[in-house]
Amino acid sequence: MIESKEKVLEVTPKALNKIRQILKEEGKEGYGLRVGVRSGGCSGLSYYLDLVEKPLPNDHVLEFEDVRIFVDVFSAMYLKGTTLDYSDGLMGTGFQFHNPNAQRSCGCGQSFSA
Repeated sequence: MIESKEKVLEVTPKALNKIRQILKEEGKEGYGLRVGVRSGGCSGLSYYLDLVEKPLPNDHVLEFEDVRIFVDVFSAMYLKGTTLDYSDGLMGTGFQFHNPNAQRSCGCGQSFSA
């Protein structure tokens, strides 16, 4: 595990490699990955990911080697202690959130309630 100093989010090496790959494929080297939570989804809150050029003024800026991740203050409350992973297994491909704050999750794994 590679941990941020702020402990807002941990990112596995597999997820970091996938982020690097996506940034390169999209021609967005130097951009960062916005990781956030918003209202919606089956369970009340849903995760989202977006490639952005720079952080917003109040964002937590997490650096994992050469990958920058931006988390807004609202999302940080719900993501604290979460691990972002990437799976390419038979049971599904994509980013996965392992969130200790989630009291229940939707079957898709993309929404939760805290």
